[in-house]
Amino acid sequence: MARETRRLLLAATLALLVVVAGCSGGADNDAQQATVAGDQPEDASADERAGDGGDAEFQGQSADYQANQREVIRTGTVSVRVESYDDARRNLTRATRELGGYVADSSEQVHSRGNRTWTTGKVVLRVPKENFSALLSQAKGAGVVQEASTNQQDVTDKLVDIDARLSNLRAQRDRLRDLYEQANDTEDVLAVQERLSEVQSEIEQLEAQRKSLRQRVAYSTITVELNEPRPEREVPETTEGNWHETGLLSAFTASVHGVVVVLRSLAVAGAFGLPYVLAFGVPLVGGYAFWRRRNGSDS
Repeated sequence: MARETRRLLLAATLALLVVVAGCSGGADNDAQQATVAGDQPEDASADERAGDGGDAEFQGQSADYQANQREVIRTGTVSVRVESYDDARRNLTRATRELGGYVADSSEQVHSRGNRTWTTGKVVLRVPKENFSALLSQAKGAGVVQEASTNQQDVTDKLVDIDARLSNLRAQRDRLRDLYEQANDTEDVLAVQERLSEVQSEIEQLEAQRKSLRQRVAYSTITVELNEPRPEREVPETTEGNWHETGLLSAFTASVHGVVVVLRSLAVAGAFGLPYVLAFGVPLVGGYAFWRRRNGSDS
């Protein structure tokens, strides 16, 4: 009976931990919003005391502060036409490293038309967020800009939510560890261990997600497409109307070649036609000769 009572208490405790974790997560978010809302009246009273001129100055400083506190992922895409793919890629790589960044990925394709080739490709550059605009200007200056775009994704709220969830999960993990040490029954130990494993897995997933977001915030991404110009189609030169300017030796050689071609064509045609002559011509000639001989004997 005591074992059943202890088991029921343990199950109730586990359920209570889950509920408390969820409620505390919502409470943390509400508290953060209340803190922000509670700060605004103090700022407003400070503005009123500062007067009209101080009001504008304080609002500008406050706006800059809030903008600096935001966690923003910045990305950009630039497509440029360059004279030399290798030179443009080399210059962009050097500029990226000078700004504290690195080349995250690259690809290139070599195209051909006749005996002429041109190269197109893409390089993905990662640079510290404070040097995003500088590297973007460098990329646009690599050649003639065909297309350019930038994008900003604010992930501040998402990071705040992840931090709150991590705090709650870690607190729940500590409580579960205490229960694990106090559990005596095998089934109780297994139940606590299973829930502890689930909580630890959630913590690791959230930590990986937070790390990825912070890396993308700290290092902006610029994708640069480099395109060499496609060569024009070559127009074959014609010698029509200039035959009289051909040299004697060239004319004789061309004539001999023409004669050889004609003789070869006749020989090939004869080789193709000989089986038909043997198959159909000989019987016809033989029949005609027999008919002539018969008519001659009758007359």
